[in-house]
Amino acid sequence: MAKHACMESERLFLRPVTMHDAVDMFDYTSDEETTRFLYEPHTELQQTEKMIGNYFMKEPIGKYALVLKESGKMIGAIEFRVDDWNKSGDLGFTLNRRFWGNGYMTEAGNTLLHLAFTILELERVHAAHDVNNPMSGNVLRRLGMTQEGILRKSEMIRGTLADSAYYSILKEEYTIRF
Repeated sequence: MAKHACMESERLFLRPVTMHDAVDMFDYTSDEETTRFLYEPHTELQQTEKMIGNYFMKEPIGKYALVLKESGKMIGAIEFRVDDWNKSGDLGFTLNRRFWGNGYMTEAGNTLLHLAFTILELERVHAAHDVNNPMSGNVLRRLGMTQEGILRKSEMIRGTLADSAYYSILKEEYTIRF
């Protein structure tokens, strides 16, 4: 994964998150609608800086800033954790709501699926979302994933246990698509 710390797609650069991204990241971490299914919105830039340092920079492998090629603006983050023992990967993402509906997350997700199945030779990629967030499910289906089921009260979101919808795509399913 370390060899693939920086990647690109048609409209995006995927690269490690740095402190230089704090203002752009605060633009969405402070937005109630963007963070509704993740965490309480940030009220101060320092909260976002702390998150960057403690989460993104502390263990950067597989964590990417999504940066628009045309403007250089960081519009979201996507992460991909590999489990070598069972040849699988776990996908998660957040996108600034001002950029929803433009296919950016599907584009970034397809870049990571290519990495997973073509380069890393994994057998399975999975992801989950809060069942009350159907837009994330739409992204996962556009990536060719199939819903496997619901885990009840499986994630703590803003102090409340939430049900999570689980999805996956297998290498042979990905290969058929491409």
